[in-house]
Amino acid sequence: MALTISIVGRPNVGKSTLFNRLIGRRKAIVHNESGVTRDRHYGESYWNGKTFNVIDTGGYLPRDDDAIISGIREQVHIAIDESDVILFVVDTETGITSDDKEVTEILRKQKKPVLLVVNKCDNEDKLLESFEFYGLGFDFVFPVSAISGSGTGELLDKVVELLPEDKEENELSEYPRIAFVGRPNVGKSSLMNALLKSERCIVTDIPGTTRDAINSLLEYQDEFFILVDTAGLRKRAKVKENIEFYSTVRTDRSIKEADVVVLLLDSMQGFDEQDKRILREAEKFNKGIIIALNKWDLVPEKNTNLLKEFEEYIYNKVQTLHYVPIISISALTGQRIDKVLDLSKKVIAERRKKIATSELNDFIGLILKERALPVKRGRHLKIQYATQVKSNPPVFKFFMNNPEELPPNYRRFIENQLRDRFGFEGVPITMVFRQK
Repeated sequence: MALTISIVGRPNVGKSTLFNRLIGRRKAIVHNESGVTRDRHYGESYWNGKTFNVIDTGGYLPRDDDAIISGIREQVHIAIDESDVILFVVDTETGITSDDKEVTEILRKQKKPVLLVVNKCDNEDKLLESFEFYGLGFDFVFPVSAISGSGTGELLDKVVELLPEDKEENELSEYPRIAFVGRPNVGKSSLMNALLKSERCIVTDIPGTTRDAINSLLEYQDEFFILVDTAGLRKRAKVKENIEFYSTVRTDRSIKEADVVVLLLDSMQGFDEQDKRILREAEKFNKGIIIALNKWDLVPEKNTNLLKEFEEYIYNKVQTLHYVPIISISALTGQRIDKVLDLSKKVIAERRKKIATSELNDFIGLILKERALPVKRGRHLKIQYATQVKSNPPVFKFFMNNPEELPPNYRRFIENQLRDRFGFEGVPITMVFRQK
């Protein structure tokens, strides 16, 4: 379960500065003009043994007063839905404003813990002025300076104290997780429902595992899997930007916690930058990856070459991901949906595969004869030894002289040969080259 805190408040109170301070690096754009943070930002923080997500809800808000209040209100509503703890940021330079009172009214009606963070307490005078904010009626008030960091340690101590226990379902943790991800309306929920309604599946709900995804336990061919549907948020009027941001956060959480990521595409809509980003994210975290072209029932039967054309188009867009299998399905008609599970089982097995050291070194000897290592600075590069140091996901370590001189195209050659010889379909391979 991904624990989350959100930072809310009106523009120009220092939310982005506080966000940068809490995640420990400069990620959000900080400027003294209100509305600079046009995109939502989120990062990961660690304090007193707990890891949690931090979300900066600062965003562009129109200058019209009514629109500003409405925008803040919607941000707060979504933050309440998504967060375990909420940081409500105000500042001593302006004192209590009508916008602060609007946010206060919303936050005091809900049951999640709220910490009032009085920012810009950069000296003794400002610290004294912070006492004014006790008038908003919150139990926890923390004067801080996000710029200097003073007071943020005490704030984080309280955050960690209030975060719920991150309880893993121990009896379920052994089962592989398959996450369905993709843009809105590509059929993620439809596919999950179609799989769960199969007469061969035994289905039980898993209550309370995560707030941000629908999880179900499925038995297929005598094996259990946890299916994760990253369905979108319930919609509110005029909050498309907020909805899209939190949907991205949910997708990223599901990718990090999955064993296999199934990217669903709408066969009628194609492949875009958002889909590419999801694939890159799954590859970065070394997850098993499958691409499923949904709504294939809408493709004219006479167009028999469309799947091949689709594959070529996608592989051209992400040229390093040719190892990712692509299948066509229809969640509506049930066409080939079992292929998703069959392929997921195969990818999970590939991800757990372990190559014997002797077999791996015999293989390395053969490919070195096929294509000799280059000469760099007058010296022949040599790989003396290779071993698989980890599986699930697979990691290979190569010992050689001058590893920093090994060109990228030869690294790709080794990976391609590894895949040709040993498989690893749908699985990112990590290769580490070290000085012998």
